[in-house]
Amino acid sequence: MTTIAELPPGFADKVLSAQSTFRSVMDAMARPGSVQRIVPMAGTPDTMMRATAAIALTLFDHDTPLWLDARMRESSDVLKWLKFHTGAPVMQDSSVASFALIADATALPALERFALGSNEYPDRSTTIILQVESLSAGRAYELRGPGIDGTARLQAAIKPADLFERLGINEALFPRGIDVVLVADDAVVAIPRTTRLVTKGS
Repeated sequence: MTTIAELPPGFADKVLSAQSTFRSVMDAMARPGSVQRIVPMAGTPDTMMRATAAIALTLFDHDTPLWLDARMRESSDVLKWLKFHTGAPVMQDSSVASFALIADATALPALERFALGSNEYPDRSTTIILQVESLSAGRAYELRGPGIDGTARLQAAIKPADLFERLGINEALFPRGIDVVLVADDAVVAIPRTTRLVTKGS
């Protein structure tokens, strides 16, 4: 059993690392489909990728309810690490979560199970952090929406294979909806609720 002293460390420089990570995430949100690198690294518990850990250390606190998929939830190290470094409460009910951490993308629940926000408070929705195999190789996706000049091309190995089709619910829900951050090791790509799939290649 891992003790607190044996947990992977957080940021070496909390302020500068959090600022750098925040900028990377904001750049990703401002330019959907573009691959951004998260430079500051922290220790990562089992099942959690490096960029996921950095995002957690930057964006999560005791006022940030989390939902973890089964693979994350079954790791005692993940639970201890999140509690020790962020204090964020882990919820059983996905519909009240500010963030959802997904390690097993093939088991991503129906998006309707997450918080979708309201017309008055569309920001009160769940942001899904979805770990994927690659953000540099795999199927080609052509995306369109605010922040994209014409179309953006993303090549990635993403599961579930129908993720963008599922995100089609955002069009009818807007301004409500689900935002997704894809993570592969230290790379991140944001798919805000305003981003639409144009074509999907092989």
